[in-house]
Amino acid sequence: MDERGRWHGGDGEFLHRRIIEHFHASIRKDKQGFHLVQRHRHFREKVYFPYEDTPLFVFDVIKGENIEIVLNTRRRMKLMPRKLFIRDDDLYIRLGEDRAKFTEHALIRLSPFLEFEEDRAFVKVKDRRYKIPEERPA
Repeated sequence: MDERGRWHGGDGEFLHRRIIEHFHASIRKDKQGFHLVQRHRHFREKVYFPYEDTPLFVFDVIKGENIEIVLNTRRRMKLMPRKLFIRDDDLYIRLGEDRAKFTEHALIRLSPFLEFEEDRAFVKVKDRRYKIPEERPA
């Protein structure tokens, strides 16, 4: 998986939408790291995969009573503004010990809630403004 959440194989980038969605929905994590899981009749297959930056991505932002984010794994959760941060001009959200990177589509969907002042970024949620801190890569 590349730094933009696109799957690649021996023949290049995956193009078939249903396969891509299946791979994203199959992402799990255990003590050894992130892997794809597929259940068969008599066994469960786990395949650990390489990824650049992070295997978790925010694919969508949904405005309702609360602002919700949808991850590439199909997990849906409330946006927690204090968990946002910027690294190398990309927006991320902390998910426990992991992080998810916002895709271009998700950033566009979040843009009505973003504000900028000089070199600082903020997100406005329910009439409250939260500064989005910048982090340097580890």
